[in-house]
Amino acid sequence: MYKDSTLKKYLDDLSAKLPAPGGGSASALSAALGVSLISMVINFTLGKSRYARYENELRFILRNSENLRKEFLRLVDLDVLAYKSKNIKKALKVPLRTADLCFKGIEFCPTLIKKANVNLISDLAVAAILLEAGFASAYFNILINLRSLKDKGLSLKINKEFKRKLKQIKKIRLKTEEEIGKIIRG
Repeated sequence: MYKDSTLKKYLDDLSAKLPAPGGGSASALSAALGVSLISMVINFTLGKSRYARYENELRFILRNSENLRKEFLRLVDLDVLAYKSKNIKKALKVPLRTADLCFKGIEFCPTLIKKANVNLISDLAVAAILLEAGFASAYFNILINLRSLKDKGLSLKINKEFKRKLKQIKKIRLKTEEEIGKIIRG
């Protein structure tokens, strides 16, 4: 589907009068962009003597960010398929997974502030913003699917968990921006 297509094709379809792709797929794409930036920052850091002492940790984060990138790309297409299936439980799984993975991805940002190439620090801020956007937009898709599911117990449980995570992810993004702002301003 879209993972092997052009960005133009995806954006054309996203903007067209089509039922899918929509917001769920776009939230996964936002998150994929965020973790791709994390990978880029690390790739420009590896091999630099200034950061040699962090190399093992950076390689670990790079492996994880690349795995996340592949999964987010898969979720771009899975969201389209889930929407077309008209199965609410299946449709709910995609934004739940997207949000969970956004949370995992953004957790790398604070670590990278001090351990990654300072020349790419603004890209790290953009990564955090995109991952928060992916989480927040996935959360809205979770809410709309929960409303359609009509299972109040499950809805309350999931809503409570993801509200808490939304606060945490905002806090991580704000802290990341604050720390990066200090570095940029000197």
